[in-house]
Amino acid sequence: MNKQYEHWENVYTEHSEKFGNMPSIFAMEAIKLLKKENKNRILELGGGQGRDTINFAQNGFKVDVVDYTRKGIEIIKEKARYQGLSGYINPVQHDVRNPLPFEDETFDGCYSHMLYCMALTTSELQFITDEIWRVLKPGGLNIYTVRNKNDIRYGTGINRGEDLYEIKDGFIVHFFDKDKIKHLSRGFEIVDIDEFEEGILPKKLYRVILKKR
Repeated sequence: MNKQYEHWENVYTEHSEKFGNMPSIFAMEAIKLLKKENKNRILELGGGQGRDTINFAQNGFKVDVVDYTRKGIEIIKEKARYQGLSGYINPVQHDVRNPLPFEDETFDGCYSHMLYCMALTTSELQFITDEIWRVLKPGGLNIYTVRNKNDIRYGTGINRGEDLYEIKDGFIVHFFDKDKIKHLSRGFEIVDIDEFEEGILPKKLYRVILKKR
């Protein structure tokens, strides 16, 4: 993960819109769910360059967004200022392997698109999930995606331990099955786990919805 920091910094520096500037389909679905559940204050983990962050703010959510990289946070701040959304977005540079810099029961929901499948071990992911549980209000939602073992890239490249593989362009991906999702869900009710595809490969992912008991 420490080596991945430099890799992501370089990617964001060289590509100002690495994943495009349109929100992900997953974010648009999450917005519908969060509105239906009357959730207003959101924590986004792994905000990247802010394509989903901006969409949340445009839909009236108050968003505290965390990213590992300095460059990602700079880009999100700049986008928020340009679009007049600084009052809705609080960008924070933070390593999620450390305790989240927020008080207990602060948020109505936590959103992360493929953060869980970064270069993180299962024990680190359990720590992150426990921290999410801590900062969510009772009944709060943890909504996230992960690449799964049906993905064409699973088992390719260099194995970095567990189900982590260094694949194309130096990215390390942690691939999931449903058992791992269930293992990481202590303290939460599993509302839904379903599979979908994204991108031109396409990537095969699980969409996970958890509710804090």
